[in-house]
Amino acid sequence: MNTREAVVRHVKDLTFVGRAGSNHWTTIDASHHGSIPAATSPMELILVALGSCTGSDVVGILEKKRVRFDSFEIRVTAERAEKDPKVYTAIHVHYEVKGEDVAEKDLIHAIELSMTKYCSVSAMLKKTVALTYSHKILKKNVPEG
Repeated sequence: MNTREAVVRHVKDLTFVGRAGSNHWTTIDASHHGSIPAATSPMELILVALGSCTGSDVVGILEKKRVRFDSFEIRVTAERAEKDPKVYTAIHVHYEVKGEDVAEKDLIHAIELSMTKYCSVSAMLKKTVALTYSHKILKKNVPEG
């Protein structure tokens, strides 16, 4: 077994800082409605983790395929349960790549490899939440919208 550890320290009110194996501190704030959060919430961090996990896979696969692109963005949207614990019930990942030479088959292949084989975060989430994804390729000279 490959054991990992994280340390989370209370700062003030519902603000914490945490770090894990990379030794980089992250600020987290669990403030509820009506208060001003000082940082990203724990539930938001799950969405950021998913986007960055699958995004790094897709970029790495596209680079191996020598697919050049100008920009790449992942939008992760989620629905949460109404009652506690307010878990995510559905998550959608939308990949947007801008570039003249991006073949749709290459992008689809990279996304599917990430979502079915490589991304550890999506693998964990799929066990408890409906996880879907889509993509869009934007050409350089076509206005967005």
